[in-house]
Amino acid sequence: MTDFIIDEQDIQEFNPEKIPQLKIIKINNQIKELQTIIRDRETSRSDFVFCADRLIRLVVEEGLNQLPHVDTDVVTPTNQVYHGVQFPKANCGVSIMRSGEAMERGLRDCCSSIRIGKILIRDNDETKQPMVYYAKFPPDVAKRKVLLMYPLLKTGKTAIAAINTLINHSVSENNIIFLNLFATPESILAIVKLYPHITILSSEVDLICPDYFGQKYFGTE
Repeated sequence: MTDFIIDEQDIQEFNPEKIPQLKIIKINNQIKELQTIIRDRETSRSDFVFCADRLIRLVVEEGLNQLPHVDTDVVTPTNQVYHGVQFPKANCGVSIMRSGEAMERGLRDCCSSIRIGKILIRDNDETKQPMVYYAKFPPDVAKRKVLLMYPLLKTGKTAIAAINTLINHSVSENNIIFLNLFATPESILAIVKLYPHITILSSEVDLICPDYFGQKYFGTE
């Protein structure tokens, strides 16, 4: 994996409005409350999962809005013509195991028949760098728009390994939409530095990342 160094000053001066690849869902009090409950150490696991699933669904819904669509006309049961839109079927999801699997249900709730691939990444014991141990995608993944799912971006290294794996399977950067709940400025800067044509969608960018997310969601804390 390519080494990268992010300058501390760039992190302190981070401005999401100056990064066109980054899209943050519109924040309202409902979303802010979900983020608050997820970050609260007093939150029970059942409440944590409930709020996480709600936030995931909101991010997934916005992620689907980033996909290309075409205009179409349909005839209603009362024989009226309705001018609408439809999304091409050449889309798929890919979750980065294990935390990314928490986002699969939200995607399937919106797209019941969508195909979902998986990537397993772990730090190498010797190099301490992320290594891909398993990757399974739809055979025609190179022709699809890919919704890459991982709830946390702390340093960006795991995400970069996953993106690189997709690119090695001939997926274009332009066809990757990264769906995320919580990110740090460091991780965003690292990703867009290496992959300037990717789209990243998140609910929040903050210096403090709730890196306990996966353990609490799956009850392995």
